[in-house]
Formats: sequence, structure tokens, C-alpha cells
Amino acid sequence: MAALVRGAAAEPALVVDLDGTLLATDLLWESVIALARQDPGALLRLPLWAARGRPRLKAEIARRVALDVARLPYREELLAFLREERARGRRIVLATASHRSLAEAVAGHVSLFAEVVATDGAPNLSGLDKRRALEARLGSGAFDYAGDAAADLPVWQAARRALVVTRSRRLERKVSATVPVARLFRPPAGRLRALARAARLQQWVKNALVFAPLILAHQVLDPLAVARTGAAFLAFSLCASGVYLLNDLLDLEADRAHPVKRTRPFAAGTLPVTAGLAAIPPLLAAGLAVALALPPAFLAALGAYLILTTAYSLRLRAVVVADVVLLAVLYTLRVVAGGLAAGVPISPWLTALSIFLFQSLALLKRFAELNVLAARGGETGTGRGYVAGDRELLSSAGPASGYVAVLVLALYINSQDVVRLYQHPKILWAVCPLLLYWITRLWFRAHRRQIVDDPIVAALRDPASYAVGAAITLTMLAAL
Repeated sequence: MAALVRGAAAEPALVVDLDGTLLATDLLWESVIALARQDPGALLRLPLWAARGRPRLKAEIARRVALDVARLPYREELLAFLREERARGRRIVLATASHRSLAEAVAGHVSLFAEVVATDGAPNLSGLDKRRALEARLGSGAFDYAGDAAADLPVWQAARRALVVTRSRRLERKVSATVPVARLFRPPAGRLRALARAARLQQWVKNALVFAPLILAHQVLDPLAVARTGAAFLAFSLCASGVYLLNDLLDLEADRAHPVKRTRPFAAGTLPVTAGLAAIPPLLAAGLAVALALPPAFLAALGAYLILTTAYSLRLRAVVVADVVLLAVLYTLRVVAGGLAAGVPISPWLTALSIFLFQSLALLKRFAELNVLAARGGETGTGRGYVAGDRELLSSAGPASGYVAVLVLALYINSQDVVRLYQHPKILWAVCPLLLYWITRLWFRAHRRQIVDDPIVAALRDPASYAVGAAITLTMLAAL
């Protein structure tokens, strides 16, 4: 055993890159996102810092932002290999273009590195500059190097052997043509699937709310109104996906601390943050392009949706009560926008029902999140303003808001407005107990911890919800 350790110690140092290699993310972009969450106004200074050089940019951001390195997504296979090499007595060096403060924080967390080579003033230790720094310390051909990108090719050229973290066959061939490849680490596949998951295509169903005014006004046989509403659905869905990506990027720290949300693509590192940043502008542009074909009032509603969701992602999601009220408003805004797109008058009854119903569901979502937190012994929801002790209040206010929605429905059924649309309005009274059952059942399931996150997603997986929906549809048809 002693001979084995001496042999490993005699081997050349193993130099490991950080961004994309040891970590399944990039610390510069993580820091920019953290800065946006912490101080959005500071983003205006990024071009000024960048104009003074990449090292200055990294230093200015690092001075303002502290990342929780313990929760970053590490390449577990590579990390296990490094632990084996360290146990054998091999000297391991961390070499990165990231700022020294971040690199040293990571090194302190993993406790594997004998030395840290990182950017700390000029030059930016990437590519040729990293190669020169390593050759000055270790000598040419006197180290093995683990990297993940074409930017590492100059460093590999000066290494004895290469360790490559990539799924790119092209990069693998380029490296092997330059230096012997000692080990290949392949990250998990499925980036496109991860992007679709991050964009939450399955939640496009929420945007079907734009069809509510069309259906309730009995205009489903008007082809122009149907086409406009379909376009509104597409515009909202594309913009919503862009907003979901932005929200998850800004919520990285909270998601990584959450027992369920830590598996989200950005939080888990299965999707690079750069992929999300690149996808947001095309999604928003496509949604707005579709909206341009609709009435200006719809475009204004969609613009309001984007402004409010951005405010929610940046600040309001952490403000107690304001967050759930805003969520209810955002759902109701979809309903209003659907009426504006189709040219259908928006009933104040429908608006009131939507606000109270979705307020109940928003409160249920927070209640379910706190249930998960309490089950794991936590007291404060990371990134939220709620604490575990708020569950009792949420469980009182949530059902009450849902029942007010049913009361609004009952008042509508008893009004003169309903007579213009239904020949047998009294039949609509059957909708009230159905809606009461559905709301109460959701809250019972939440109390029993059968709902852990989004109640609408949970309802879409619940056969009873489909049965209630079918019963309500049949009731409304019978009332015509």
C-alpha cells in the first residue's frame, strides 16, 4: 500500500478545470444571475465592467455576490475519481478562469485540491493564459489536465495526458489528436428534453384560460373568434415558457435548497444556464410576434403579464401575501386577455370568480410547499417570505377564498345576466356543489400531503378533477 501511495505521489499533478468540468454549470453566469436577483440595477453596470476587461468584470461581480458553493451541481463521477486519486496520494490542482474567491470557496468545500490557480486580476486564466500559468508552476508536459471545452485545447497541448468531460465526439477527436486521452467522462444526454422540461410545456394547459370568455359567451362557432383565441393561447404559451425559464434561473438558489425543486434542469445542472439565457429572447419574441396579429388591447394585456411576471420573479415572490395575490391576478389576466383577443365582452362575474378561485389555488401552493418544508424539519421557506407556522393561516384563508368564488357563481346564477345566455338557468345551481367539492377536495389532499407543489398540475393528474370537469360541462350544456 505504501508503494502504491508513493507511486501516485510521484505521478504528475492532476489539474482540473472548474466551469463545465468539475461543475455542471458556469460560475460567471451563475454570479450574473445572482446579481440580477440581488440587485437588478447593477446589471446596467455590466457593460462598463466588461469594457475594462473580463478579469475586472469577474472581480466586480464577485465583490457583490456570494454563491452557496455547497449546493452547486458537481460532476459526481469526476468527483469520485478525484477522491480516489487524492486517496492514492496524488497532487490535485484546481485551475480555472473563474474569480479566485469563488474557486477557493469550491476548493474549500470539496477539500481535494493542493493548490488553486484562478483569475485574480489580469490575465483572465483561460486558454493560452491558463496554459502559461500552469507551465510556469508545473512545467510543460508535467501535468494531466481535465477539461470540457474547445477553450481547453491549448492547455491539453501542454499536458501529458487528457481527461475529457464531454458528449461531443468532435471535441473528443480533437483532443485525442493532440494528446493521449486517459479518461473520458460523459455527462448525461437529453439536453433538448431538459429544455422542454424547463420551459414547462406541460403547463401550457394553464393558458387554456384564454378560451373561457369565448366558451362562456357561447361564441365557439365563430371561426374568427376561435382563431384569434387560438393565437392568444399560442402567444401566452410562448411568453409563459420564456418567463418560466427566467423564473427558474432567478430561483436557482432557492430551488437547490428545496427537496423537490432541486431536480429542475438548471438547479440540477442537466441544462446549462447559458442555454436558458439563450432561449428566453426567441420565446418572448415569438410570443409577441403572434400577439401583433391580434387587437392592440390583447397586446397590452400580454405586455402587462410580462411586466408583472418579471416583477414577481425579481422581487414580489418573496413578499408575503403580495405573491399569492399577484398569482391570482396573473391567472385572471389570461381570462381577460382571451376576451380581448376574441372581441368578447368580459363579464365582471367571471373576473371576480377567477380572482377568488385562483387566490385559493395560489394559497394552496404555498401551503403545500410549507408542508414539504415542515416534513423535513425546516422553519423558513428558502426564497419565500413564509414560515412553517403560517400553514394554519394559509389553510384558513385558502378554502375561504375558494368558497367566495362559489358565492360569486351563485350570485351570477341568480342575476339577470344569466337569462340572456341560458334558457334553463336554474340547472346551473348544480355547478355550485361540484365546485365546492373540487375546492374542498384539493385542500383535503394538500392537508394529507398528497399535493407537494402546483395544485393545477396535481389536478391534471387527478381522475376526480376530470370527473368534476365533465359534470360541470354537462350541466352547462343542459342549461342551454
